[in-house]
Amino acid sequence: MLERTIVCSKNMHLVRPALRTKTMKPYLLKQRLQSTVVSSGRPVRIAIVGSGPAGFYAAARLLSKQQDAIVDMYEKLPVPFGLARYGVAPDHPEVKNCEDKFNEVASSPRFNFIGNVDIGSDLPLAALKPHYDAILFSYGASKDKELGIPGEKALKSVHSARAFVGWYNGLPEHRDLEPDLVSGEDAVIIGQGNVALDVARILLSDVDALRSTDIADHALETLSKSRIKRVRVVGRRGPLQAAFTIKEVRELLQLPSVSFDPISKGLLPPEDIVNGLPRPQKRLMQLLAKGSVNDPQTASKSWSLDFLLSPESLHWSPMHPYHLTHTKFLRNELDPSDPHSPTAKVSPKLLSSGKKAYVNLSSSIFFRSVGYKSLPLPGLEDLGIEFDSQRGLIPNDGFGRVNKKLLDNSLISHLPGLYCAGWVKRGPTGVIASTMTDAFTTADTIIQDLTAAGTSKSLIHAPGQSSGLGWDGVKSEAESCGLRTTSWQDWQRIDALERERGQKNGKVRSKFGRVEEMLDALN
Repeated sequence: MLERTIVCSKNMHLVRPALRTKTMKPYLLKQRLQSTVVSSGRPVRIAIVGSGPAGFYAAARLLSKQQDAIVDMYEKLPVPFGLARYGVAPDHPEVKNCEDKFNEVASSPRFNFIGNVDIGSDLPLAALKPHYDAILFSYGASKDKELGIPGEKALKSVHSARAFVGWYNGLPEHRDLEPDLVSGEDAVIIGQGNVALDVARILLSDVDALRSTDIADHALETLSKSRIKRVRVVGRRGPLQAAFTIKEVRELLQLPSVSFDPISKGLLPPEDIVNGLPRPQKRLMQLLAKGSVNDPQTASKSWSLDFLLSPESLHWSPMHPYHLTHTKFLRNELDPSDPHSPTAKVSPKLLSSGKKAYVNLSSSIFFRSVGYKSLPLPGLEDLGIEFDSQRGLIPNDGFGRVNKKLLDNSLISHLPGLYCAGWVKRGPTGVIASTMTDAFTTADTIIQDLTAAGTSKSLIHAPGQSSGLGWDGVKSEAESCGLRTTSWQDWQRIDALERERGQKNGKVRSKFGRVEEMLDALN
């Protein structure tokens, strides 16, 4: 999902306690953000497109280190926080502690939040350029990577994990997903990352255990009627190549009344290999070998990790064409010369006849969880940005400066004043902590470039060619387009209303599931 934002107002939270360091204590950050401008002349105006963790962490760094900076954060939705709000599992509230720091950032008088503006669509990027000295893109990844198999485009029983996560977290884009959880008992998830395990855990959890979280009300209602009893989390390689971490596996293994199908000993590395692994991988392999604490004879639900399987096609009932029946998989085998390498390659497994080996797994609903890609904003080319559609990235130097190839394609130049951070910079990998580090790197790069520019201030324009008005210069065009923007104060009102709605039902909050509902609440 795209996270866009302008910086305008007050309140924000940023880092969970476990991530705070001595140099990032909240009260110190607040003191820095409220310090006065130290340089002479007009302030430096910086636009940030996207209000997720990458955008907010970059804003925090800029405001703390560049004392004459004013940050305007643009966001597609009326509300901030991006994947911190809509991508974190509802039963992982501690991960959302980063919002505390984001609120501190927004409390700075040098921060403005401009929500409900789809930059590039509602408002052209060209409208921003004349009024800013630097523009930072941190709008995340809104497209799913696809498998390219027959049946994948079906709408009824085939979903991306990203859409399902957005659905149960109340993301307006996926409010009407309507996953079919009642036609059968078998769910198949393709991909073995933490998002896949989040989906499995939500499907298998007792709904009563989710009622006090901020899970969307419509999701609670649908999950309460679910008939899913078995979840398979399928990967094309082996246990050592899986991307999940021990915390997510342990949570699934400890779910009440849910058993885990043991992994074949032939798939797990032998003990001498396990003992030589780095500690995190060693603990993970030992945990998988130990398995579930629940007795399969008494458990009402189960899950499994299925390895060395690549999906080939999806199949529906001839009697009920909207009911998925099974998924056909190609069996793989790891490189026999080094099967226990974390980077071991796979190849199709052949029968004695030389034909490929296949297996069918019962599937009443199917989820794809094989990664995301960022998309180019309309109008990037007007700024000279050549988006890398194959990798889903804005080309950059690794420090956040946007790159452009020169005519002979052998030389690279930087596009002055244009920067990127987060997933649109490095791809959809890592957790909030790695996003924070990445955003700090880009912010430090902007500060270095401003220092090198000296008194000219503007990085995009030649001296004297930037209006330096920021949002004040963009606002009139936004109004002429009929846009109803939201401010940080508007978000605070929505936040208070959601918490009030939730408290009536014993929840942390009850989110508004549609943009229209948010705006109506403000009106």
